[in-house]
Amino acid sequence: MGLSRHGSVSLSFIPFAHAPSLPSFPLSIHPASFLPPSLHSSPTFFSFNQTHLQPPIHHLMNSEPPAEANAFWAQKSKLEQRYQIILDRVTPHTTERWVFTGVALLIYFIRVFFAQGWYIVTYALGIYLLNLFLAFLQPKFDPSLEMDMQADSVEEGPSLPTRSDEEFRPFVRRLPEFKFWHSATRSIVIAFFCTLFRLFDIPVFWPILLVYFCILFTITMKRQIRHMIKYRYIPFNIGKKSYGNNKVFK
Repeated sequence: MGLSRHGSVSLSFIPFAHAPSLPSFPLSIHPASFLPPSLHSSPTFFSFNQTHLQPPIHHLMNSEPPAEANAFWAQKSKLEQRYQIILDRVTPHTTERWVFTGVALLIYFIRVFFAQGWYIVTYALGIYLLNLFLAFLQPKFDPSLEMDMQADSVEEGPSLPTRSDEEFRPFVRRLPEFKFWHSATRSIVIAFFCTLFRLFDIPVFWPILLVYFCILFTITMKRQIRHMIKYRYIPFNIGKKSYGNNKVFK
């Protein structure tokens, strides 16, 4: 019995005296054979043979995403940058932008009129545009909350004038004009895309939807006008003084 140079145990069987003369044969038993099979694949297992040490697996921790995923995200980022560049270029052209949106909406109505369908899509588009328009008319900060804060400050003690002599503050919309245009145009394009599929053409009695939309539009606009009169604000520049176009005549 001895230890071989490969780290295995060698056993030699010596024949008995009364047995015939037989050649001795070595039997090599590796120490790993005494361990259960589940430990053979364990990262902590190592054999007595220094030449067969199993190194820890580090390549799984330093794995990188495939090149296809990187190419996809790079292309997506490039398209987003191009789209943002287009939006930045059309931002100062307010009239042209709204003319384009009006033409797109007219084309959509012509499409629905001649196709005689997609009334549910049209109704959803109308409700969405109405909500955008109301957000466009409303101020960013609720005037009722500001009046309550002013009343509380008056009760606490004297303060600066808050009526006719207060500092001028421009009207700040809850939904800016550009976001209003962008959301409206995008919704029209999506609605026109939906008219290309019969899946969205749900049969419905369209006069009921039209009457309901007209009633909803009337109620919401009447409420908005009352809100404007109560808190004395105008969401448009009509009738306001402008000080930027004054000319000096000699």
